[in-house]
Amino acid sequence: MATNIGMMDSAYFVGRNEILGWINDRLHLNLSRIEEVASGAVQCQMLDMTFPGVVPMHKVNFAAKNEYEMIQNYKVMQEVFTKLKITKPLEVNRLVKGRPLDNLEFLQWLKRFCDSINGGIMNENYNPVERRSRGGKEKSIKGSSKVSKSLQTNNTHHTPTVTASSKPTGPKQARSHAIGGGSNSSAEVQALSKELEDLKVSVDVLEKERDFYFSKLRDIEILCQTPELDDLPIVVAVKKILYATDANESALEEAQECLIESLGIEVEEEEENEAEEAGTQT
Repeated sequence: MATNIGMMDSAYFVGRNEILGWINDRLHLNLSRIEEVASGAVQCQMLDMTFPGVVPMHKVNFAAKNEYEMIQNYKVMQEVFTKLKITKPLEVNRLVKGRPLDNLEFLQWLKRFCDSINGGIMNENYNPVERRSRGGKEKSIKGSSKVSKSLQTNNTHHTPTVTASSKPTGPKQARSHAIGGGSNSSAEVQALSKELEDLKVSVDVLEKERDFYFSKLRDIEILCQTPELDDLPIVVAVKKILYATDANESALEEAQECLIESLGIEVEEEEENEAEEAGTQT
């Protein structure tokens, strides 16, 4: 089982949309934000799907909103980790804060871990909605259940009708318009806040990807600076690419020419040495 995954592993470059799609598809949910999984309930059920019967779902609270309620879910998760001998540390204090990056990193690890079990193939007989229903604690996760027909009918029968006498007039009507405008402004603020959070997550992912490739280039540079390798043709060619200053042109062609020329010279030198050795022997 892939319990220990380095921060430079490809698992940590899986995007937010892919993670949310994976959760929604497996658990029949409709999550749209990473922060919605901060309670730990979703993670518990993903483990329950991967290891049927290991997670005591009756202890998992899908309606948890306060930190003390979320911590109980993480206690359940820690018990499961102990049973399965998973050494991944749970940074509960950070996860319950609902910060997108912290939760995204944990979900990236969780996806990689679940995919490593049986090739990521889940039990077709697993019913996530029914499993949540049998858990014992009511779930309010977005999209976890559909509104019943009876409730829809009840709401239809009790829909209030507005008569001419009930319409607000004068100052009251103006006030209602002001309230409506305020709600629109609030919705815009929430939409912009969500967009800002998504951009922050994207920037964090891009920065991690940049650091990943930079570390690779730095390792190559250090290797090329080894005195024993410094004059090798392939090392000289690589250095031409690493230290190229013109961002508009690729140094690949120059490096290839340099490499071919060096190899050609070496071949000629080898042929001359062989000819000299043959002449000496005769």
